[in-house]
Amino acid sequence: MTASALDILAQHNLRKTAVRAQVLDIFLDSREALSHNDIEAHFNQVDRITLYRTLKTFEEKGVIHKAIDGGEKLKYALCSGHCSEHAHEDHHAHFHCDQCGKTVCIESMHIPAVQAPAGYQLSGAYLVLKGTCATCT
Repeated sequence: MTASALDILAQHNLRKTAVRAQVLDIFLDSREALSHNDIEAHFNQVDRITLYRTLKTFEEKGVIHKAIDGGEKLKYALCSGHCSEHAHEDHHAHFHCDQCGKTVCIESMHIPAVQAPAGYQLSGAYLVLKGTCATCT
């Protein structure tokens, strides 16, 4: 367990477990959004339900956020540190590489405030940029 992973768990008042710390270490080592399968591949053996619950808890507590990229797999990325259990501050764009499938957060590009048409209720807004990443160019 790295100090950073333990710090994040403490900051969000989460119990320190080996799986939680390892999942956080995976996110801290990665510079891209990760799917359940991506994370699972880092383990020799892990209970899929435990991993699912860990991701769900991390999302609920403001540790990670969904990185919507238009793909079939749901991906998650580490929150910037301003998120909490009661408010996610992940209103930024994501870039998805069409060649390698990598998705990264673009924290400097914020999603503009939008309003739904009359009679509609907005439940979320996502900004996805697609193209080729620097590695694939």
